[in-house]
This record gives sequence, structure tokens and C-alpha cells, in this order.
Amino acid sequence: MTTIRTLASGSSGNAALLSRGETHLLIDMGISCRRICQSLAALNLTPESLSGILITHEHTDHIGGLATYIKKYHTPICCTHAVSRQLAYRLAGVEPLLRPMELGESVMFGEVEAEILPTSHDCPGSAAWHFITPEGRVGYLTDTGYIMEETGERLLGADLLVLESNHDVEMLRAGPYPYALKKRILGEQGHLSNDAAAEYAVKAARAGTCAILLAHLSDENNTPELALLTVGQALEAADLSPSLAAAPQNGMSEAYVLEAAGCSV
Repeated sequence: MTTIRTLASGSSGNAALLSRGETHLLIDMGISCRRICQSLAALNLTPESLSGILITHEHTDHIGGLATYIKKYHTPICCTHAVSRQLAYRLAGVEPLLRPMELGESVMFGEVEAEILPTSHDCPGSAAWHFITPEGRVGYLTDTGYIMEETGERLLGADLLVLESNHDVEMLRAGPYPYALKKRILGEQGHLSNDAAAEYAVKAARAGTCAILLAHLSDENNTPELALLTVGQALEAADLSPSLAAAPQNGMSEAYVLEAAGCSV
């Protein structure tokens, strides 16, 4: 049995946990070390239980807890070479833990294969993750201005898809952000809108995805209700009905379970 849940998902911090048997993989550490430890404890786990930490990119809302964590614990950290260089520059003592990877490369943790794939974001080496387990596949795709062809094709039909649905375009345009920030978010190295998430969700569900968890929702430029409405209407119009939910910004999501029979919450 494979499970995945988000521990936090939003502009203030991101982290998720994928588990299979004794293999536990933390995806990003954008919340404090204390909160990570509390979340693990709630699942009867400890930092020593972690098999690896998989980083998508170097922005603070994805690595903010690492500086404190690596002073106490020595979990291997997988990321692209570009992100590895930035972490080595910014975090004293992290280099022995780094396991840099080429885009498209995979690493095995027990029976879980973790493949790193490219995204289009405003920092070098940003990435998505694709997990292949005996029970099925999981895609983790956030922080990208658009879905790159290689990544989109590779994640199609993943049993569970964690998919960015960051903002509503009109809400962002009418909101309080400075023009330069709006331009960044709307650009090809920014974030996926609800509409863009809806378009890919339809493709994924047609290819067999049975559960979609919308992630990295903006607190200023989106609401869970609006994201779910936009994506849900697109799926309904296509006569598709995968499980659909929005990840909590500041708390743990429900566990999504992959078993031989499929995906369930």
C-alpha cells in the first residue's frame, strides 16, 4: 500500500509525505523543522524514519525548514544539480547530504522509484516528481508557469495527481499585488492558473487518473471553492469524474491510498 498526503500546501509553505512500507519520502520542506517533526509524530513517525527528502526547487516556501533540520538530522536530499548548487551555497553543512540528479533521472527508495522531471519556474533546475510504486503512479506537479511537454506526457494517467491550481486569473489581475509580481505569476515561469490546471486535469483523467489533489493555492488570488469549481466544471463537461479535492494550506490533507484495486481517500 502506498499513501501520500500534503503536510502544508500554499504560498506560506509546502511539504508532502509519500509512504510505502518502511519507505517514507518527504517532498519539500517549506515549513519549519518543528512543524515537520510534529506532522511526522502525528503519523507515528520520526525524522529518522525518512528515507529521503525530495526538493522541487530553491524558493523559501519549499526549503524553509531545511537549515534547522540538517543541524539535527542527516536525511539524504535529492534535487537537480542546479538546486543542489544553490542549497550548498545557502545552507552550511548541507553538502554531504546532497544527492544531485539529472532531469529525467530516477532513484530507488525500497520499491518506490522517484523520477525527477522539468518544470518552468523562475529559478534554475525547478522540478516535478513522478513516483512509480507496485500499486501505481503518483505525480507531484507544482510551481510551473506551464506544463512542459515531457513532464505532461510522463505524468498523464498517474493514479494520483497532486496538481498546482495557484490562482484565478481575474482575481489576480484585480487584486492588490504590484504589476511586476502579477506579471511574474502569469508568465511562463510563474504558476498554473485554475484554468490551466483544469485543462491538464481533463487530459490526465482521460488517461486514467482517478484522484486529483489541487495544490499550492494562493491565499490572495484564489479560494479552494473557486479552484474546485473551475476544475470540477471542466471535468464534468468532459464526462469525467475522478476524485477531486483541494489541499489545505496550513494543515495535513487526508491520506490518499494506492492499492492494487485503485486509489482511495
